Amino acid sequence: MLNSLVFKPNRVVEKQKFVQSQSAPIYYRLPRSKLYVGSYYAIFALGMVSTAYGAFQLIKGKPAGE
Repeated sequence: MLNSLVFKPNRVVEKQKFVQSQSAPIYYRLPRSKLYVGSYYAIFALGMVSTAYGAFQLIKGKPAGE
């Protein structure tokens, strides 16, 4: 029952050769890494814009909910 989990082939060397053979930056080398980095940048930008908007509203003197 657990044979499919226990007896798996060791593919560490293959993956290491794949990652080390590329010349792209380390955060773009793995599959789907562009999706992860892009999502992080989008969420970070949204958070920064929201913070700046809230700070602007506080400086202006209006509560953020109005």
